Amino acid sequence: MSDPLYLAYHDEEWGRPVRGDDRVFERVTLEAFQSGLSWLTILRKRENFRAAFDGFAIPKVAAYTEADVERLLGDAGIVRNRAKIEAAVANARAAMELPDGLSGLVWKYADPSAPAPRTMADVPAVTPASTALAKELKRHGFRFVGPTTAYALMQAIGLVNDHVEDCSARA
Repeated sequence: MSDPLYLAYHDEEWGRPVRGDDRVFERVTLEAFQSGLSWLTILRKRENFRAAFDGFAIPKVAAYTEADVERLLGDAGIVRNRAKIEAAVANARAAMELPDGLSGLVWKYADPSAPAPRTMADVPAVTPASTALAKELKRHGFRFVGPTTAYALMQAIGLVNDHVEDCSARA
């Protein structure tokens, strides 16, 4: 964790509350693209992703056509994986249909009372809440949102605070 970009992300963003449908959609999308890759790879490409996906504005991404998918597949600034790109479009369309919005749905799974992990070995990869969130998202038509990805999302946007006890970013 010595890369300055990764350190800044850890210290300034990870575990901090993120609300708002487009902002949560960005995190859902980036976590899905991260699947099987290093998070640092995604961080390094994040600004390219934001530009390529119209700032993750849900209505814009939901309106993408096959031509947009092809455009994204040709964009060397992002991860060019057809299944993940098509999932982002499908997820935007699914988010448009949520009665309480994406942020409202996801934040129902927050657990602010979870104890602080003492060491990184105490940080789970999956929890009952992440399994339930993944199931709920899939029920609404989301893709690339399994329990592990859902837990990474929960950590990233502050539904849980997995900074270890003595981490300066915990407070």
